Amino acid sequence: MYNSPCRKLTGLVGVSILQSLENAAQARLFSCDLVQLCRSSTSKWITFQHCNFLKRQYVTKTTEVCQRAKPKQEALTAPLVEQHPHLQDETVIRQVQQISAIDQHPSSIQTSKETLSQDTEGASSEEDPSTAQETRQWKEIKVMLGDLPGIYARLSKIRLTALVVMTASAGYAMAPVPFDPSCFLLASLGTGLASCAANSINQYFEVPFDSNMNRTKNRPLVRGQISPLHAVSFAAACAVPGITLLALTVNPLTGALGALNLFLYTCCYTPLKRLSITNTWVGAVVGAIPPVMGWTAATGSLDVGALLLGGILYSWQFPHFNALSWNLQEDYSRGGYRMMSVTHPALCRRVALRHSLALIGLSVLAPALDVTSWTFPLISLPINLYISYLGYSFYRDADRSSARKLFFCSLWHLPMLLLLMLTCKKPRVDKEDKSVAHS
Repeated sequence: MYNSPCRKLTGLVGVSILQSLENAAQARLFSCDLVQLCRSSTSKWITFQHCNFLKRQYVTKTTEVCQRAKPKQEALTAPLVEQHPHLQDETVIRQVQQISAIDQHPSSIQTSKETLSQDTEGASSEEDPSTAQETRQWKEIKVMLGDLPGIYARLSKIRLTALVVMTASAGYAMAPVPFDPSCFLLASLGTGLASCAANSINQYFEVPFDSNMNRTKNRPLVRGQISPLHAVSFAAACAVPGITLLALTVNPLTGALGALNLFLYTCCYTPLKRLSITNTWVGAVVGAIPPVMGWTAATGSLDVGALLLGGILYSWQFPHFNALSWNLQEDYSRGGYRMMSVTHPALCRRVALRHSLALIGLSVLAPALDVTSWTFPLISLPINLYISYLGYSFYRDADRSSARKLFFCSLWHLPMLLLLMLTCKKPRVDKEDKSVAHS
């Protein structure tokens, strides 16, 4: 009963499926033909390159910017018409002036000047030749005569020079010989001149680095108040008379120590500041030599008393300078200096504490070496304990406040210690008195 309709339905379904398969095959063949057609004849498609206002191409040759364009006499073509090959070869290269940046490097400015057109060169040639010559020459630095004393004082670091002269005077006064005012003045003058020369040469070498530091950016050479030749001439005018004065009018040993100190400060300490933290120890040796020079200026020989004074100055400089450099870590980093406070902060604090305690031992050693009486270690103990306590606080806290307290304490500790040593100086005993006492 249902046999014939089912057969008809089955036949219709089969025919529809067969037609759908044939349509899919035809669609696949049509897509393949379309892709092949696009690949084979891309030049026949309309692109943006057929528009005349987009036909120009910019080409960069080395440092020049050029523009590829059609000649002016050529007629414009329709946007959809294909260009002939012989017309494409008639393109010309036109130079386009390059727009300079806002902030140019000096080398780029120089190259841009060399590549100007002939019209610009002709216009520049019409300018005043005296003006062009003035811009090419070095400008003269004019210094007022009234400003020179202040400039020389900052160039020679007058406060540091005064401290050096004070320690040399203390060394002369501590020597067990009669006091000679003329020799004392000559030794102080020669030491001061040598210190001025050393500080001036130091600033001459460190101009590029001092300009990066807030502490030193106002120095005369950094600000251009005097020329480098002027600074070197001032250093030579101080070094030669200073060393000659020490060697000829005082004694050769003191002159040799002055020349050695000048060499250590300018040729060893100054370059080492950018190489290694050992510059601090070399600088401490430089600061320890002036009291030794004062002692040798009075006695003409190196004794244990001179070495003791040098040892006290050597140890005092570590709490003084390490506390100072701790609050200037950013400045020294910008300047590129390798200081303990920047590269080895823990070592910086340990060394400051160690040498603060060493001042107590050196004070006890003074009467043992027959330089002072035994009163000196007793009366100097309070100030030595105080600076040692501040050194311990700096070691423990490692902050700006403790470093500042230690630094300001070191400023009055040294003159107070030298004054106490001078008051407790052992009285001088002449040879005649010794012979009378033995008889």
